[in-house]
This record gives sequence, structure tokens and C-alpha cells, in this order.
Amino acid sequence: MAATTPAPAAAPLLEADGLALRIGERWLCCEFSLSLQAGGCLALLGPNGAGKTTLLHTLAGLRPPTVGAVMLGGLPYAAWSPAEAACFRGLLVQQQPDHFAASVLETVLIGRHPHLGRWGWESAEDEAIARAALTEFGMADMAARDILTLSGGERQRVALATLLAQAPQLFLLDEPLNHLDLRYQIAVLERFRALADSGRGVVMVLHDINLAARFADHVILLDGRGGVHAGDRDSVLRADLLSHAFGHPLRCIDAGGGRPHFIPE
Repeated sequence: MAATTPAPAAAPLLEADGLALRIGERWLCCEFSLSLQAGGCLALLGPNGAGKTTLLHTLAGLRPPTVGAVMLGGLPYAAWSPAEAACFRGLLVQQQPDHFAASVLETVLIGRHPHLGRWGWESAEDEAIARAALTEFGMADMAARDILTLSGGERQRVALATLLAQAPQLFLLDEPLNHLDLRYQIAVLERFRALADSGRGVVMVLHDINLAARFADHVILLDGRGGVHAGDRDSVLRADLLSHAFGHPLRCIDAGGGRPHFIPE
């Protein structure tokens, strides 16, 4: 089993200190800071092209920030080996390139690889974890199917099951609702909300403001022009800030239970 770098006691799962991102001559976001503790769920919102994926990849340690620093479990990414980081944080990317045939179960077992030694092989326990993850997303009866035969929604659920089988402390999800119908959208968000409530951390790129309002505790809102608002859900999800970011007037109504719901004017 891969060794895991111990995170400092009570350290946030994820921190950004004075973070700013630039692509070429364009600033995606000005400097901001955030801290995500265990139990937290953070939504990244913003219009198309605002830099949500670039920001998520920076938080995942895949690219350096232009300004500032990112800390994982209280330590800089340089202090983690790739295997150790993969045991601590898992990333769901937008696209799942499948170049070769493989069964659904074989694909989900990839999520167990960070936990295996250099010459390790998947055990019966690893297979049980993978099958349980498939069951979570309604794919248990498709374990033997070739992934090349799956629909877009089915393939997305396999990707989510792979991440669940990885069992990190911190989940980073880039548009986890891609290709999913309403039933599975809610099921996926409820599952990751439950993981956060159990002491994990979740960061997810979403397009639906109202789903972010329902499931997230914290929000980062990019406006596509370099501006950024980061904070607790109620301080960021405001009609004026959202209208400015998305370029269309929005109105906030009470969806019941004090939860806001945003509709276009």
C-alpha cells in the first residue's frame, strides 16, 4: 500500500492563499484566499470560459498558480509524492477519453491504483470496494460491459464510481453532472454532500446556481473578467453578484426553509 504523508492535525483539507490566475495576458481571477475544512462543500460558479476548470486544476496541483500558494492538508504540493497526493485528493475531469476497450469493473478498479504498491495487484477487497462504488451509482449490473458501449450518462457514472473507489479525503469534481438526467444529478449531489457531512471535503464545478445553493456551504464565483467572490454561500449567492457575473438580471425568491432560489428576470 502506498504511504500517505500525514497532514498536520486539524489542518484544512485545502487552502489557497492570495491566489490569482492568468492565462497569457488575461487574468482569470484576482487574488483571493479560501480554506476548506473537513465537512465542507464548495461550489465553483461562473459563466463559460471564466476559468473554473483552470482554477480547479490549480487547486488539484496540476498547474502552478500565477500568484499565491495552494496547500493540501496543510502542506504544499511539493511535499507530497504523486501517489500520496492521489490518496488524499481525487479529481474528476470533464472528459473521459477511452482509447481502448475495457470492462466497467476494470475501469473502476483504476481508482484503487494509488493505494497499491509498486508491484501491487488489485485484491478481493479492492474489487469489493469497486463493486460497491458501482452500486452507489446504479451501475452494478453493468460491471462486465465494455465502456466503449456506454451512453454518455452511463460513462459519467462510471467515472464517478472510479473516484469514489479512490476514497480520497478531498473530492475535486469538474462538472460532475455532465450527461446526467435529473434523477442522477440529485443522487450524485446527495452522495457527495453525505461524504462531506461524514468528514470529507468536496469542491465541485457546477452550472446550476440553485443546485449550488442547495448543496454547497461555500462558493467561489468567477465573473469572467478577472473578478472573484469567495466566501460562505449566503454572502456570495446574491442576486446582484450573480447578475453581474452571468450578464443577465436574476431575482432571488424563497424556495422554502430559508433557501434562496434564483430565477431570470
